[in-house]
Amino acid sequence: MHKSRINIEIGLDEDKMPESIEWSAPEGGVEGNQKAKAVLFGVWDGDEKTALRIDLWTKKMMVDEMNDFFYQTFFGMADTFARATNNRELAEEIKDFAKKFHKQAVDTLNKPA
Repeated sequence: MHKSRINIEIGLDEDKMPESIEWSAPEGGVEGNQKAKAVLFGVWDGDEKTALRIDLWTKKMMVDEMNDFFYQTFFGMADTFARATNNRELAEEIKDFAKKFHKQAVDTLNKPA
């Protein structure tokens, strides 16, 4: 069996908060460390029937970037869901939610204080 590895390295500050995130996937064609400001990592435990998550972001991650990150993540999840289940109708509902989420996030960010 062939194996592939994805490496994620988190640099922490003195309070153990993420200061830098770098990742690589040499077998996947991504050579060298790539910088990132955030990572959402989900794993399905089939035995326990639970989702396990690791959600990290650096101090440099701005709110508008987080809004875009979630919007794009929702859209990607919709595409993955459609491919995995062939339920295109529900995938479109996820995309509709993503659009509403992004509009509200942008509107909230642009609202005068």
